Amino acid sequence: MNDKPHLDVEALAELQDVMEDEFDVLIQTYLADSRSRIDGLKEALATADPEHFAKTAHSFKGSCINIGAPRLGGLCFEAEQLGKDATLEQAPAVLERIEAEFSEVAQRLQNFGQEV
Repeated sequence: MNDKPHLDVEALAELQDVMEDEFDVLIQTYLADSRSRIDGLKEALATADPEHFAKTAHSFKGSCINIGAPRLGGLCFEAEQLGKDATLEQAPAVLERIEAEFSEVAQRLQNFGQEV
């Protein structure tokens, strides 16, 4: 998992070129949506609902890949597989890694907008 970058800077730069003035809105929407998805993962874990856990992780994975956060997307894939396999024993540790990586990605995304 560590071989993937936190952010795909080239993909982000292309996205910024396409989105132009709406890029900042896209980033803020992604960040807010991601926080909501993390809350959804926590809720699914608290209620021991592997199906909801898998679906939420799957959706989160897609948005991470689309925004250019491959490492976070990989962690979401890992969480999705745990949910699909209905084996949530390792899910708290994976969720902790997702939260830590999201914090890193959020900081880098905010810095990315300022660097360009």
